[in-house]
Amino acid sequence: MIGIIDYGVGNLFSLRSSFEAIGEKVFVSGNKEELAKADGLILPGVGAFADAIAKLRENGLDEFVKEQAENGKPLMGICLGMQLLFEKSFEYGEHQGLSLLKGQVVPMQGSIPCELKIPHIGWNALHIKDESCPLFEELNKDDCVYFVHSYYAENCEDSLAATTEYGKELTAAVCKGNVYGCQFHPEKSGSVGMKILRSFCKLCK
Repeated sequence: MIGIIDYGVGNLFSLRSSFEAIGEKVFVSGNKEELAKADGLILPGVGAFADAIAKLRENGLDEFVKEQAENGKPLMGICLGMQLLFEKSFEYGEHQGLSLLKGQVVPMQGSIPCELKIPHIGWNALHIKDESCPLFEELNKDDCVYFVHSYYAENCEDSLAATTEYGKELTAAVCKGNVYGCQFHPEKSGSVGMKILRSFCKLCK
């Protein structure tokens, strides 16, 4: 069973519906005891990094997530949830992340051509860098997924699994051990996103 971590940030209904659509058992909870029973965990996120990490810490969910991941439970961060997996973010200041992955989250502004709109919203092709990443086992070359973001991860070469092109090569997905992350939204990415969620579920069985 998949547990979606409810800490007040994220599109929980859409995520839950996506797992149910592929026939997977799923529940949404902010209770550590309940979440500990899950076979795999999803860390969602929409909004600002500082608010999200603060809300995780309010109920000790930050340490819980780290403990579960360090004990080998499959964990996937989505969008802002992926960004929280890194060491720090420079979104409106400098903020410490969960440090499950090496790297920092930085603004797209000043890094991409000024004529491109920020946030980056829309469908972009995935360029797979790590063919061994199990999230991609059902994908085809240059399958497209749906992005909504203004910040991206850098200096994360040891976990980089896929990139996308938006004025420059941006981190699109990460994979290291049992920790995974998607900058895009699988739950909004049609059949390609469903394949990614299905592949994650296989890791949890």
